[in-house]
Amino acid sequence: MTDTAIRSPAADPSSPQAETTVFGVILAISGCHLLNDMMQSLLPAIYPNLKTDLHLSFGEIGLVTLAYQITASILQPLVGLYADRRSNPWVLPGGTLFSLAGLAVLSVAHVYGLVLLGACLLGVGSSVFHPESSRVARMAAGGRPGLAQSLFQVGGNAGQALGPLAAALVVVRWGQSSLAFFALLALLAGAVLWNVAVWARHHGAARLAAGGGRKIALDLPKGAAGKGIAILLVLIFSKYVYMASLTSYFTFYLIERFQLSVESAQMHLFAFLAAVALGTIAGGPVGDRFGRKAVIWISILGVLPFTLLLPYASLFWTGPLVVVIGLLLASAFPAIVVLAQELAPGRIGMISGLFFGFSFGMGGLGAAVLGELADWKGVETVYKLCAVLPALGLLAAFLPNTRRR
Repeated sequence: MTDTAIRSPAADPSSPQAETTVFGVILAISGCHLLNDMMQSLLPAIYPNLKTDLHLSFGEIGLVTLAYQITASILQPLVGLYADRRSNPWVLPGGTLFSLAGLAVLSVAHVYGLVLLGACLLGVGSSVFHPESSRVARMAAGGRPGLAQSLFQVGGNAGQALGPLAAALVVVRWGQSSLAFFALLALLAGAVLWNVAVWARHHGAARLAAGGGRKIALDLPKGAAGKGIAILLVLIFSKYVYMASLTSYFTFYLIERFQLSVESAQMHLFAFLAAVALGTIAGGPVGDRFGRKAVIWISILGVLPFTLLLPYASLFWTGPLVVVIGLLLASAFPAIVVLAQELAPGRIGMISGLFFGFSFGMGGLGAAVLGELADWKGVETVYKLCAVLPALGLLAAFLPNTRRR
């Protein structure tokens, strides 16, 4: 891909074409999101192998997730804040080197300390990629920020879904060392992101100033924006702690309760993550058309009946239930991010980093705590307790409606 292939017609901030959507850039950044998150999701996908080979407890598995998620969580808001003040799109291709290094370390990690190091390197790669790439997606969005955020996010969700599939087809068969092959994908992502950085440097900043990043006067009561962002963070907590129970322990749950093989359990996890990808596609465009608040309300609270049923379902019904859960839960995140950006105009990078980082952090803390709970009470207890988390979706009733003054 060259600069001309993704050239924007809206380098001039005064041009009405600043509202056009540059799909070439959005699809490029979404494709790199796919590669990035596929490499990242190989970590939880190899947990069964690590648990067996290194004789790890569920608590130690949870600490691996915590090391990865916390590394990303702490750094992402800082990267986003720096991007708002002094944008540097060249960090995008540079960040892929950390993911490459993380997978290379994990491919030869035969002691627990190296596993933690590889997880931390993956976390750094994610923390560099997400805030700036989300900011670039907003640059290219024009007048359709929800659609742009969904397309960007669906790349990541597709990558997360492909991780367990790749693990089942490659890593389970050829072993942990085969992770080094997937590390080479970072070089492909880096080449694409170099061209995206060229576009962002020459065209993106002007488009952001013209539309996506300008400060907009909102018709909100005093303090409503801060209250809204706090509520959105609570909803992120409920969503990602529950998601952590599935991404980190669903394979163990299926193996323990239904005596499935590792390969079959990974396929079930792939089905869930594929549903997450499909749900993400819908969340942004529906929010553009009907409002972010309605999507968030339906997504978080609407999943509650299905999470309550899951711990008591047979194997036949477990598959359809997790697919519905994935579809509904995933639709919330694009709407949450865009609504938060609307509540804090002019701080797109910081908000993107905050929400990506907080989601990673809550996922990591959730995985660690749920791992200890699984060691103590069993993995089935995890799903019985987590089932009530979507009830926090009731807080969506108190979210403000963003209206331009």
